[in-house]
Amino acid sequence: MTWPVVPLGEVAATALGKMLDRGRTKGHPYVPYLRNVNVQWGRIDTHDLLTMEMADEDRERFAVREGDLLVCEGGEIGRCAIWQGRSDYLAFQKALHRVRPGDALDARFLRYVLEHHARNGALAKLATGSTIAHLPQQQLRRVPVPLPTVEEQRRIVDLLEDHLSRLNAADEYVRTARLRLKRMIKSILVDLIPDVADYPESWQRVTVVDAGSVELGRQRHPDWHRGPNMKPYLRVANVFEDRIDTDDVMTMHWPDATFDRFRLHPGDVLLNEGQTPDLLGRPAIYRGDPPEAAFTNSLMRFRAHDGVLPEFALLVFRRHMHAGRFKREARITTNIAHLSASRLKPVEFPIPPIEDQERIVATATERLDAVKLLEIEVLRANRRMPALRRTLLAEAFSGRLTQSHMAIT
Repeated sequence: MTWPVVPLGEVAATALGKMLDRGRTKGHPYVPYLRNVNVQWGRIDTHDLLTMEMADEDRERFAVREGDLLVCEGGEIGRCAIWQGRSDYLAFQKALHRVRPGDALDARFLRYVLEHHARNGALAKLATGSTIAHLPQQQLRRVPVPLPTVEEQRRIVDLLEDHLSRLNAADEYVRTARLRLKRMIKSILVDLIPDVADYPESWQRVTVVDAGSVELGRQRHPDWHRGPNMKPYLRVANVFEDRIDTDDVMTMHWPDATFDRFRLHPGDVLLNEGQTPDLLGRPAIYRGDPPEAAFTNSLMRFRAHDGVLPEFALLVFRRHMHAGRFKREARITTNIAHLSASRLKPVEFPIPPIEDQERIVATATERLDAVKLLEIEVLRANRRMPALRRTLLAEAFSGRLTQSHMAIT
């Protein structure tokens, strides 16, 4: 099937939104406006509208009306949605393009054409800017648009949305499954290591500092980016829950004997010092990879005393993270929570007899490994979703989607 392909500018009117005036107010009325964050894929969120001054002579030029397509010119370039209309006036800001399709183009069809180009990388190739990419209006107007009849466009969209609804349902199922798995992990940990009031009588009730030593890592400094004693170090970006990611390990110079002080030994438990509140204190055990590594002050190191198994300590810290115990000790700066060593040290820490620790670790390993297998399958399904969506959009705008439907009917 061959359709004509035309530049977007030939079948739609485009306009860039109003630039915000950062200077003095001019006495004009204030009007609500849409910005980049309001426009998501296929929907426009109006719960957080801002206002700006608008001169009477500019109102029509920057107005949004029903059926307009709003397209992000920066950020996730090409992200777009159709405005469904409202009774009061609404404008749009410079971070958005407004596209008004002509009679030969269905707005829903164009919305999916732009998503197709965005997700396959074509719009990114048209963007300009060295650090922050933007899609200029003249480049947007060059975007190729397949042009079947309007009736065929609507038929394609109906078929496409039917398939996408199934994909969206699968996506929601995967999202729900991930939440359930997270709750399962919390349930396992809290069941094996209860709240302090419910510790068995045979367990010692101590604090973190009584169970092991706690140290903050070395602060980074530009002067140490180069030097004769370059060694790898771990930072918060490397330490995930029960996993250390070694794909992006950095190095820095360690003068004199500083490396020995911060050098990691197998069995050391590392905890995130700064994170989002729900992930604060996210812990993992260093098991010797990468070798000869140290750690920075975005992490804390717990080294267990005799009578405390490192694997058991890891479970205690995972339990505290999932149960929100570390969150209660957080200091919030902007949107990042911090867990200082001074706040970690007095947190409760149980010490069961060593045979009980071994039993708890074995039971946790068995149960959590089963959850991990489920997580792998869920993550595999989650990774497939973007590729499936790209394939479906490609099928739609090559004509193969309607051809296969015709063959069936």
